Amino acid sequence: MRSRFITLAKNVILAVGWLMMAEPVYGDEGMWLFNQPPREYLQKQYGFAPDDAWLEHVRLASVRFNSGGSGSFVSPYGLVMTNHHVASDDLAKLSTPEKNYLRDGFHAKTLAEELPCKGLELNVLIGIQDVTAEVEKAVPPGTPPAEAFKLRQARIAELEKAAADPDKNIRADVVTLYAGGQYHLYTFKKYTDIRLVFAPEKDAAFFGGDPDNFEYPRYCLDVAFVRVYENGKPINSQHYLKWSAQGSREGELVFVSGHPGRTNRGNTMAELKYLRDTGYPYLLQRLNRLEVLLSAWSARSERNAQRAEDELFSIQNSRKARIGGLAGLLDPKLMARKEAQEKRLRDYLTHLQVRMQPLPPWHAEATKAFEVIAQAEKVRAELIRDVTLLENAAGFYCASFGIARTLVRAAEELPKPGGERLREFADARLPSLKFQLFSDEPIYEDLEIVKLTDALTFLATSLGAEHELVQKVLAGKSPRERAYELISGTRVRDVEFRKKVFAEIEEKAKAGQKVEVSRWNDPMMDLALLVDPAARAVRKRFENEVEEPKRQAYAALAKARFAMDGDRVYPDATFTLRLAFGVVKGYKEDGKDVPPFTTFAGMFQRAEEQKHQPPFVLPKRWLERKKALDLQTPLNFVCTADIIGGNSGSPVINKKGEVVGLIFDGNIQSLVLDFIYDDEQARAISVDSRGILEALRKIYDAQDLADEITGVLKR
Repeated sequence: MRSRFITLAKNVILAVGWLMMAEPVYGDEGMWLFNQPPREYLQKQYGFAPDDAWLEHVRLASVRFNSGGSGSFVSPYGLVMTNHHVASDDLAKLSTPEKNYLRDGFHAKTLAEELPCKGLELNVLIGIQDVTAEVEKAVPPGTPPAEAFKLRQARIAELEKAAADPDKNIRADVVTLYAGGQYHLYTFKKYTDIRLVFAPEKDAAFFGGDPDNFEYPRYCLDVAFVRVYENGKPINSQHYLKWSAQGSREGELVFVSGHPGRTNRGNTMAELKYLRDTGYPYLLQRLNRLEVLLSAWSARSERNAQRAEDELFSIQNSRKARIGGLAGLLDPKLMARKEAQEKRLRDYLTHLQVRMQPLPPWHAEATKAFEVIAQAEKVRAELIRDVTLLENAAGFYCASFGIARTLVRAAEELPKPGGERLREFADARLPSLKFQLFSDEPIYEDLEIVKLTDALTFLATSLGAEHELVQKVLAGKSPRERAYELISGTRVRDVEFRKKVFAEIEEKAKAGQKVEVSRWNDPMMDLALLVDPAARAVRKRFENEVEEPKRQAYAALAKARFAMDGDRVYPDATFTLRLAFGVVKGYKEDGKDVPPFTTFAGMFQRAEEQKHQPPFVLPKRWLERKKALDLQTPLNFVCTADIIGGNSGSPVINKKGEVVGLIFDGNIQSLVLDFIYDDEQARAISVDSRGILEALRKIYDAQDLADEITGVLKR
């Protein structure tokens, strides 16, 4: 498909006898597909281009966390390295009132001591197939958006079901690239027996806390290790990344293999203005509300703080990231660059219309795409409140409601043919859905009541206390009374109850029959059933009037960009595996040089400057073992690699494919990378491989772990 676009680009240029002025290239830009790397650029710029064997090895050594984040195999015994903050959800789930692993850390000195994680799934990308033609064939030209959406989803479900193999733990996902310009079928090896091996104390992993988050210099040991098991034994991870003995050096070319979550670089100005004026401000109001709620509840007791800690961190992190993104959208220079990019594409389409006959088949659709997207964004702004409250369930924000909705919708969806279901209930996705649904992770009743009380208040104040749905939801009670009634009365937090309900739903569905979920007389399931018609209605409208028109419009624009720029085009991030690259390099801020590396010495100095007050408190063992450390050992470093949220836990490797670092953050200037790449100040921040080893050996007495990742220990 891509080569077809590139050939078309050459034909277009020859036909019109006119070459567009090249858009400026901003350094080492790009989150590249593993099957479409920029080899020519790398060879020209750095004298090195990875071959197929190198790419396959790195791809098969890379891991995706279903909780959101990346990782990599770093030993032949199934050992996976990621960030402490990626593993923090699992640390919190495994913690008890007696043992707070998120706060105090964890180290299993033997395989027998490794703790099974709850509900954690890891995926390794084992196959990529371009299925664009098959997906596009399912939707005849001119099909109305609502019907096009159904036809496309049905074909995608068929492709996923045919490629998946639940018996062999093979998962299949059709991935949308270039906002609908391409569709690739990704097959994954799925692992669900994951065990915790090591994590430092949170005070070391997240040293500096929220004040230093997205800042640099940084001093964080944001690392954790888990191990993958199959059939009760550690797997033989044939593809793993070896550890560099020397680490990185300034000016060195490095690569990042990970799963960036989402970027919006292909967005039109209409969509960027929606995010600037409506989307981000609305989201920030929601995040601020939740942060205040959980902060206040956490402050009441240490027990409360432990239960809400991971969720609160996630909310604070999202809040700061969105503030940075909004700042970028409010930056006239950034928006001027985006305006120039759009004008260049519009001008290209105009030149084709004037100088080329016949026009390419996508030209008419690409020309009107800007108007189609602008109209879709108007509808999106109109729907943001109801989508957020109802379909995204912000009006019922608690784990109990999420479980109840899954059961209610399973009863509705599973009797349908796979291609007609909501996408999350497609046959290929059911094994992962059930794995999450049946997880025995702890859900705390008191925290659930607090969150649902606030959510119901948010629902009532957003829709109005007299709104018909609000009246039915509250059932004549205050939000606090209703939340208590729902949370205390439901059985959905009981795993065995969930299994029983789902088993009956599946059994009836096989015979094409639907279970009436009201028969269980569960108040939370009844609430989900009550809300579902309104939630489905707004979801359907969003899919038909926003998602599908934009998908078709952006697909046409993607073809135009391919024709204009050929292989210089890479797809926006979609939480799929990508390869980024850059150099280890500092930058200037406020006229001062910011060096690329920080050290252990700088960490102790930072703590002293802040008088060892939270969040600049070093764990006791760090203070006790300071003299044993080589304080000049690099701890963190920055590089120009193009990353975004989701890259957390990605390995940083050199040309040999050796680990030199571990991505854990970006600086504040990097938050504009959602929309546009810039390497003047934006940097990816990593834990240095040398710092990880220094801490493992001299602070944590984790000689076994250090020996395993350096290849000394043979299990």
